Amino acid sequence: MAPTLTSPQPLAVTAAFGFLASAWNDMKASRFKGCIYGAIFAAMGTAIHLVYQNLWQMTMGLTAGFFLLGPFLCCGLYDLSRQLDRGYKANFSASTLSWTRNWKSIAFFAAILTFFMIVWARVSVVLFALFGSHSYPDLRDMFSKILSLENLEFLSVWAGVGFVFASLVFAISVISVPMMLDRGADTMESIGTSAKALWNNGPAMAAWAACIAGLIGVSLVLFMPLLIVTAPLVGHGSWHAYKTLVPAR
Repeated sequence: MAPTLTSPQPLAVTAAFGFLASAWNDMKASRFKGCIYGAIFAAMGTAIHLVYQNLWQMTMGLTAGFFLLGPFLCCGLYDLSRQLDRGYKANFSASTLSWTRNWKSIAFFAAILTFFMIVWARVSVVLFALFGSHSYPDLRDMFSKILSLENLEFLSVWAGVGFVFASLVFAISVISVPMMLDRGADTMESIGTSAKALWNNGPAMAAWAACIAGLIGVSLVLFMPLLIVTAPLVGHGSWHAYKTLVPAR
């Protein structure tokens, strides 16, 4: 049975800013160890852009996959915050093995997210083929062309379908992995609790989703090295969202 949420009253929309403030405190308390994970994310994003710079369709699909796989990739960040919550010093080495405490549930959840990512990548390519009006030679001028008035139909369809995918993934993942790490919960129990949290706190969770999309999206599109800071900020913040929404036992 999924745990009862902290309060019958919905969280305030401003709760998202509280998550970020607590996340920043965790980053400082951990001596910014989470930035190591951020550097890994930045390196992954850079590699995708380099490998697929002449295959812009795959680049867009795989870049969007950051939003889908983020909850699983942030396991170590959740654990750093968990260590601090329990009064320990942040131990980066221990955080890298945090997934082993409940690896079956986390692996199953990762498989679910990977499935969504693969489906989205393929759907994205199909949408490009159906609605794209240009053949883009490289990634450098892709964004200027894709956002031109000639491609509004494509952009609308692609963004709409992407929003559906991202919303579904956010609903099942907003607090799932932190709960698996902290309580040893199984995959379906965690997904159910996450969905219930979103249902009961729609405006607050929408604001949190907007913060995540803004921080990670700007980093991916404008300046990849920003992920060194924004990725751990989101990861630590997600831990505090979980702690706020699910009461202590």
